[in-house]
Amino acid sequence: MNLTSSSSKPNFTLFTASQDLNSSSHFQFNLPLKTLCSFHHSSFICSPPPCSSSLKKPSPLLQASDNVKESEEPLLVVRRPLMELSKDDQEEEEEEDDRLGSSVIDEGLAKFAKKMPMFEPERTSFGTDEKKPLTINLDLALYRAKVLGRNFQYEEAEKILRKCIDVWPEDGRAYVALGKLLSRQSKMVEARGVYEKGCQATQGENPYIWQCWAVLENKMGNVRRARELFDAATVADKRHIAAWHGWAVLELKQGNFKKARHLLGKGLKFCGGNEYVYQTLALLEARANRYEQARYLFKQATKCNPRSCASWLAWAQLEMQQENNCAASQLFEKAVQASPKNRFAWHIWGVFETNVGNVDMGRKLLKIGHALNPRDPVLLQSLALLEYKYSTANLARKLFKRASELDPKHQPVWMAWGWMEWKEGNLATARELYQKALSIDSTTESAAHCLQAWGVLEHRVGNLSAARRLFRSSLNVNSQSYVTWMTWASLEEEQGNARTEVVDDASWVMGFLDIIDPALDSIKRLLNFDQSPYKAQESPREFQEANKRDESDSLATEYRSESSFDLDAFVREKLSLDPSKLEVQLESHSSAFQKKMKSPRRLRRSENKAVVSQPA
Repeated sequence: MNLTSSSSKPNFTLFTASQDLNSSSHFQFNLPLKTLCSFHHSSFICSPPPCSSSLKKPSPLLQASDNVKESEEPLLVVRRPLMELSKDDQEEEEEEDDRLGSSVIDEGLAKFAKKMPMFEPERTSFGTDEKKPLTINLDLALYRAKVLGRNFQYEEAEKILRKCIDVWPEDGRAYVALGKLLSRQSKMVEARGVYEKGCQATQGENPYIWQCWAVLENKMGNVRRARELFDAATVADKRHIAAWHGWAVLELKQGNFKKARHLLGKGLKFCGGNEYVYQTLALLEARANRYEQARYLFKQATKCNPRSCASWLAWAQLEMQQENNCAASQLFEKAVQASPKNRFAWHIWGVFETNVGNVDMGRKLLKIGHALNPRDPVLLQSLALLEYKYSTANLARKLFKRASELDPKHQPVWMAWGWMEWKEGNLATARELYQKALSIDSTTESAAHCLQAWGVLEHRVGNLSAARRLFRSSLNVNSQSYVTWMTWASLEEEQGNARTEVVDDASWVMGFLDIIDPALDSIKRLLNFDQSPYKAQESPREFQEANKRDESDSLATEYRSESSFDLDAFVREKLSLDPSKLEVQLESHSSAFQKKMKSPRRLRRSENKAVVSQPA
């Protein structure tokens, strides 16, 4: 189709990204050549006018005209449709253009264009014959980067993600993935720059970037900035439940319980039922000693997601604190059924059964957990402490040694081993193990416990100056440790002939609240019933009527009847394990791990040495 127009000025055809330049359009647009500017738009990107050398050969889309003047600097033409004008109107428009010129219009548009990169990223320019890659390539690249990040190949993953940002600057997933990757490497400032660039690229409409940026600022200690970013995430999308929940958790850490309740209520209002919101509200109710309301909320959380192991575990620990051991045991059963290979579920359940006197059951549960997770040192640590208390110290030493080989940088294993050797009277070995734990990291909470335990050891043997230094070092790491303060105070009172019993609390070694993974940090903090609960606040309006209905009928009675759960059948059918051969499986897993430690290269070297050592 030929381009025709009643106007004497040349016509242009608007092409979309999917059209070929040789195809024609059904729409005609008249555009004065003198209306030139450097304005960029995501949908109307115009190519610069041809240079002087290319004007010698007329373009099929641009007819030669005497009015076309060469410009020293190529400018972008703004293509916008104009109405058909009469001859008189066209003459008036030409006179107006000549009168204004490019001095006024171009200057204003140029100033406006300079501000545009703040709101819109630079677009990757593709040639006429080159098409933008399909979105499936972005999905594959993001997955590839995720796999590389899991394997600690950070440089390769970062290259892939930055390339994704260059090609797809409007997609927020690449910014989120790159920011998290940099955060894992403790490159907080670079991660912040990535999130800031992503918010500009998406024009502030991606709540995931805002929320990740808020979490980053919260980790860096910028609480006020984190609040602003969480607020921006909820403005971008009020149905983004992660922003409401993350903001509420931030307020909980700051002690603003009323504000946290308000935010969680908004999350339920805009997003509907959510297991994480219900679970956090239940923990708040438990802290306020409103156990019936907490049970109701836990039940709602498990209804939203029956496979949520964390919700079942939190509910089980609530019942355990209320000494409803039968109910707690059945809730632990629900937890392992929801996530059969979850190491935390088997671990906490095993420690619980041991603490209530079911030693054989606790030993069995810990062995099942280890058989399913042979690389986890914490399960072996608890099993070693159990064997030391109810069996022999030699078996416990073997388990401690095996756990330290699985993860040499796991401080609690070295500390628990040192505590056992101290109780056995091996003071030199205990000191070496404590020193090993502190050499890993002397600034953690575990290091503070280790220093306190070592101080008690030195106090018992009469090294009072060493004990004081260790207590002081422990308080430098954690100044809020009640046990350390009381232990040191008892030492000083003892020196003044005051009869005070030395605090010798080993609950930090085997306490169930101290073995929960950081992923369940909120459970460990909020279920600390030893502290005085905060002043009770009113429940959200959404739950007041439901709570009144359920106050007379306790939900705990649902789990007080005899359980029909067959552990052996479950282990045999669902996990493909033989309950009668857990001891053999425990040893086989250990030997298999030791074989994996020797790489083929080391085996070849040992074989070569053996060959060389043989006489000729």
